[in-house]
Amino acid sequence: MNMPDTILEIIKDNHCPIYKAGDAFRLSGRVLTLPPGKPACMVLAEDIKTALTTGRYTEDIRQNNCPVYQFNCSGPVTDCTGSIRMEYRLPPDTAALPADGEKAEKIRAIINVLARFPIFQGLDDGQLRDLGRYLKYSQLPRGTVIIKKGTPGVNLFIIAAGKVEVIGDDAMRIAWLGRGEVFGEMSLISGEPVGATIKVVEPVRLLYMKGRDFGKILSRYPTLQMYFARLLAQRLAATNMARSEDFSSGMAGKLSEVPPSELFQTLNVNQKTGGADLALSGGNARVCFRQGEPVWAEYKGKNGPDAFFEILKAKEGRFRFSPNLSPEEAGAPEMGEFMWLLMEGIRRMDEDHVT
Repeated sequence: MNMPDTILEIIKDNHCPIYKAGDAFRLSGRVLTLPPGKPACMVLAEDIKTALTTGRYTEDIRQNNCPVYQFNCSGPVTDCTGSIRMEYRLPPDTAALPADGEKAEKIRAIINVLARFPIFQGLDDGQLRDLGRYLKYSQLPRGTVIIKKGTPGVNLFIIAAGKVEVIGDDAMRIAWLGRGEVFGEMSLISGEPVGATIKVVEPVRLLYMKGRDFGKILSRYPTLQMYFARLLAQRLAATNMARSEDFSSGMAGKLSEVPPSELFQTLNVNQKTGGADLALSGGNARVCFRQGEPVWAEYKGKNGPDAFFEILKAKEGRFRFSPNLSPEEAGAPEMGEFMWLLMEGIRRMDEDHVT
């Protein structure tokens, strides 16, 4: 049988004296190309021959199914001091598409979808086809926590549709992410725990791949390395800028140090326009001001003055003020004169204390 070219990659080494994880071989016809600078191991060469000429591999290659199989070398049963585990597959440049049929249409559809995402622009059809084998699909409803701050990174996620929010310390919202954006990569690249919680705010459709597979494609395609290098640089710059703005403006802190009443008076006296996001025991809250007058408040399912009064009761939590308002918030009518709202809220707090 005329065997197509095959890639064989070491995915795990157990004290192998010659090869390490990541070393790759290429079989072209009867010629086995070794990893650069590495000697041949006759035991492994025999194992490769056995793996590629027996089992399901031969039949699946005939049917162009782009198989990915794994096997262990037989080193431990010889005089060798170690062992390895290998994975073999067709290389991305192999023409594995059937000439026609439903399978070809599905593969072409996957390629067309992936090509529309910024992350994959610059990859050719063969590379996209190879990449598509590692991607899985998931659909999640609103409120789902996809990853949680402090946990190990497991997957890389790509948003195909919908919206998620990025939540940092004390449940403070950091940002929103939408279609075409990725998350989960920083933990996979750095090896550190996840730095923020990701929660669904609009039903999402996700493409995702396992961390081990992400490491493979990242080392295989320089285009993706450049994309993630730029992405990491942008996110680090945005984080540093946000911190700088918070510190310079003094408009971020703890409610134990600046109670809601004092915070809102400061915004009123300085005629601030923007929104104050608060992380409270009852959940996230938001109060918006236009030229110092409150125009929007939401907390615990309440809106308007009732939400404003509830927020005034908070003694613990964190706040952050931003000069940004949504069009809906910017166009909202004033909830009432600020001093009346403040005094009414304090009166209700006194009544609750008495009762």
